[in-house]
Amino acid sequence: MTGRLIRESFGALPDGRPVERLRLVGEGSFEAAIITYGAAVQALHVPDRAGAVADVVLGHDALAPYLAHRRYFGAAIGRYANRIADGAFALDGVTYRVPANEGANALHGGFQGFDRRLWRVEAVEEDPVPQASLSYVSPDGEEGFPGNLQVRLTYAIPAPGTLSIAFEATTDRPTIANLTHHGFFNLAGVAAGGSVLDHHLTLLAEQYLPVDTASIPLDGPAPVDGTPFDFRAGAAIGAHIRDPHEQLSLGHGYDHNYCLPGGHADAPRLAARVEHPGSGRVMELLTDQPGLQFYSGNFLDGAGAGKSGRLHRQSDAFCLEPQGWPDAPNRPDYPGVRLDPGDTYRHVSLYRFSTI
Repeated sequence: MTGRLIRESFGALPDGRPVERLRLVGEGSFEAAIITYGAAVQALHVPDRAGAVADVVLGHDALAPYLAHRRYFGAAIGRYANRIADGAFALDGVTYRVPANEGANALHGGFQGFDRRLWRVEAVEEDPVPQASLSYVSPDGEEGFPGNLQVRLTYAIPAPGTLSIAFEATTDRPTIANLTHHGFFNLAGVAAGGSVLDHHLTLLAEQYLPVDTASIPLDGPAPVDGTPFDFRAGAAIGAHIRDPHEQLSLGHGYDHNYCLPGGHADAPRLAARVEHPGSGRVMELLTDQPGLQFYSGNFLDGAGAGKSGRLHRQSDAFCLEPQGWPDAPNRPDYPGVRLDPGDTYRHVSLYRFSTI
């Protein structure tokens, strides 16, 4: 496989530190652009069935909007993706508190999560495949989490039409770790705009986690069978989003963790497939994580323009966030998220694009 990697400026932070954009260029006009602020996927260019290329992820054309508004567009999320009830968890008899930034709960690492940090470029390569490794050291006590956490995130194009996102993390004290990529996708293309409710989703999970009014899981997994949450055979995202179901009402649509069979896997396995009938673009998500948060863009409100000057409104994008289960630090019956010294947190997900 041939590919290129292009490094360019993407502005500077208020304190003068430069922000870079790393463009990973693969075959057939497939390209992923990564910015070092938030280690975010700023653009993802994918051809349709006729060969026309479009950017399929929400984001911004310049740095300033990323700094002004926290929307998680394409960002790396940590130290804990999703929610921790009441912003508190215990390890070895000690209670730790994370700032509550969503009501009483901590969401996506607190007020200053990994999406608000400047990552360092560790390594870039073009051969054998274009890839870039970024790192961030989260100091002991940052946002209330214990331990110095050293994180390495590698973006690569290992095969035509495939973006690999791989996290590794180590700690010097017992802590928790749950990292993810928060891409907002619209396979029609961002410039074209429009809703994703016509996108056809297949989600290979038999169970999901119902939530309370604060989006904290109520209890254990519930079957998707016979509910609007059943995408095993495939359905349009909007097919049942208006159904009179309590969980859809609470989340203003889909914003729920799906429990992937087998829990943590040794290697990425197929978890979801999304097709856009109009363009023919297909995205398959393979992951080794135990959970997949499906979010139907319920709280996109048109505040602030994205790329191409688009105002993104409800259901103009979807998210599929591979991760550990929400509030797992407080649920011993959930897949574990504890990380101890000497162990390595690993998370590999593949976003594989094709056409129909």
